[in-house]
Amino acid sequence: QVQLVESGGGLVQAGGSLRLSCAASGRTFSSYNVGWFRQAPGKEREFVAAVSWSGRNTYYGDSVKGRFAISRDDAKNTVYLQMNSLKPGDTAVYYCAAGTDRLRFGVRSAYDYWGQGTQVTVSS
Repeated sequence: QVQLVESGGGLVQAGGSLRLSCAASGRTFSSYNVGWFRQAPGKEREFVAAVSWSGRNTYYGDSVKGRFAISRDDAKNTVYLQMNSLKPGDTAVYYCAAGTDRLRFGVRSAYDYWGQGTQVTVSS
């Protein structure tokens, strides 16, 4: 069982930066892939980024490539999402998720545990 808690969301102007954190409970966190998804009002939940259980591989959605960076610190049971050059289109609730699927990283069904989400609002 893994419990996930997101933090770091807030209101930021376009062009600004935020760093989201996903803190996990559970001694086996280092064996899980961790992904970030986001959901804007009226839209489906969208893949943002993922990091493999080893930390060696990272994956990004097309809309955030070159602007966002995902990393993990297993000593702290935490995964980070550094978001730079934010745009109003990045406004959404951001969720982190953990799973053990070794082949898929960008789909919701690859993740077994989800956090409650943190709101990110980017003003123009």
